[in-house]
Amino acid sequence: MSAVLIAILTVGVIALLAGLGLSYASRRLPASDGNLVEQVNDLLPQTQCAQCGYPGCRPYAQAIVSSDAAINLCPPGGDDTIQRLAELLGKDALALAEPAPEGRSVAIIDEALCIGCTHCRNACPVDAIVGAHKLMHTIIESECTGCELCIAPCPVDCISLRPVA
Repeated sequence: MSAVLIAILTVGVIALLAGLGLSYASRRLPASDGNLVEQVNDLLPQTQCAQCGYPGCRPYAQAIVSSDAAINLCPPGGDDTIQRLAELLGKDALALAEPAPEGRSVAIIDEALCIGCTHCRNACPVDAIVGAHKLMHTIIESECTGCELCIAPCPVDCISLRPVA
């Protein structure tokens, strides 16, 4: 009986010491870049609009962590996201990067051609398209980021982009 008790106590002490060692190491060692990429990705708006020049939020987060991209390239995230990224990474908050030389664009729907299929509405990452199935749809211009993700799924090609003055 005492041999079993000694074995249980020995295993318990080893587990306790291992747990304390792991706890100490997790507090003292720097986080891996993978963890930092996840933290940056969590701060981004997840619209996958590619306006930052990257195909989605995770590749942009990887570029930020590896210092290949600035923290101010995300128009849907705006100044709030830039501020949170700056705090997380210990960098200075920058103003939102200027849009491309051709300026900001928004999608518009030719309402006479719209068949109400909802493909564009489902593709919009920021819910800037409103309308019901089999009824005309329209764009909320103030919400549209001009990402062009709604254009390809439209079966009647009634969506185009126009520059915002």
